[in-house]
Amino acid sequence: MATKLLLAIFASLLISYGACQQQPLRKSRQEQQCRLLQVAARQPSRWLESEGGRLEMWDENEQQFRCAGVAAFRIVVQPNSLALPNFQTSPRLVYILQGEGILGMSFTGCPETYHSSQRGGEEQAGGSRAEDMHQKVHRIRKGDIVAVPAGTAHWCYNDGSETMVAVAVHDLNNQANQMDQNLRTFFLAGGVPRGLTQPWLKGGETIQNVLAAFDPELMAESFGVSIDTMSRLQKEDERGFIVRVERMKITRPEEEEEFEAGEEHERREKQENRFERTVCNPRLHINLDARRETDVFSRQAGRLTVVNEQKLPFLRFIGMSAEKGHLYPNAIYSPHWANSHSVVYVTRGSARVQLVGSRGQTVMDDRVGEGDMFVIPQFFASMCRAGSDGFEFVSIKTTSSPMKSHTVGRTSVLKAMPLQVIANSYGVSMSEAYGIKQNRGRQHVFLSPVRRDRS
Repeated sequence: MATKLLLAIFASLLISYGACQQQPLRKSRQEQQCRLLQVAARQPSRWLESEGGRLEMWDENEQQFRCAGVAAFRIVVQPNSLALPNFQTSPRLVYILQGEGILGMSFTGCPETYHSSQRGGEEQAGGSRAEDMHQKVHRIRKGDIVAVPAGTAHWCYNDGSETMVAVAVHDLNNQANQMDQNLRTFFLAGGVPRGLTQPWLKGGETIQNVLAAFDPELMAESFGVSIDTMSRLQKEDERGFIVRVERMKITRPEEEEEFEAGEEHERREKQENRFERTVCNPRLHINLDARRETDVFSRQAGRLTVVNEQKLPFLRFIGMSAEKGHLYPNAIYSPHWANSHSVVYVTRGSARVQLVGSRGQTVMDDRVGEGDMFVIPQFFASMCRAGSDGFEFVSIKTTSSPMKSHTVGRTSVLKAMPLQVIANSYGVSMSEAYGIKQNRGRQHVFLSPVRRDRS
């Protein structure tokens, strides 16, 4: 009996340990079947206009996006405009294409450790005003990749002089999303009223923030404000979900206004420092354009930067990663396959892209250009050749630990095989097999253009 009890306890501990170590998994659904006969580069097909910007959406029902279980959109925020607070049912990675701004995320259960330079609220006793405390905000700029967890309320403010443009990819099939594979955004403010023409809306439809639908009296009591105040909060908003605002002054990390809330906060910080550092104040973004982050570099072919859970540990909580590629004119990204779906967005230049499926069929052979997006399904073989103006892209992946297998170069799977296996597999001579293994053996994933010998 004692032995059985010990075995049961040991098994329970193993299960608990496995659950604690487990990353966010991608759900397995019967309806998510990848019968891809063709993949094509696409531009956004729908959009939603707002007072201070525009939201552009790719068709999530297209087969390549359904297969990968992802949704994507591009957001344009004008200067002095605020993308209103919202949250989604799935995690996402956001790449900043242009401009800069301030991003705020509200992590539940975490303290407010910053206060704004301006004071708000009504006069307090003695003529003082209440300090406006809030959680840390983040400066984001061109080249940044930003992780946004599912269910986390967030907002973005463009405080620069240039329009900010970003592209985002949602992992709808992530375990964090217990809904279906439809992108759902819950806004905490803003709205689109009835009668306003929008390509997203049918006649008579409206989109409003979630607070607007609650009973006004209950909401007023919940917030502790008057019915009049609540009616203004819940009125039908015509500005959309990106609104123009007067220039805001918000405390940023690089400023000298970090607030330590007295002895109580200092005591709690010492006790919970590890929790706040990992959960409340994690590093959420990294710049893919920074040369110091480059992982692969070729003087003749280009460079590649990979951001995974090793570089940005927070990615292991959302189960996603990214890479940024910069190919010089006519350079080749060697044939390879990967352990996850990849959503590729072209940031500059052009390239010829080829994808091959499990039956050896070509599912894509197309030229892509700036603004195009396409999906490389898990384990599909792919390669590309940059155009005469070069090729730059960002690729969002549905795993935090991306791995690739290449057929050419220093890490080629063929290079790891005996010569006789290659010679007999392809029906070539031993010298030809040696050339297949070694001709590009010193290069990595990017290959410089060479003159082909057709003899």
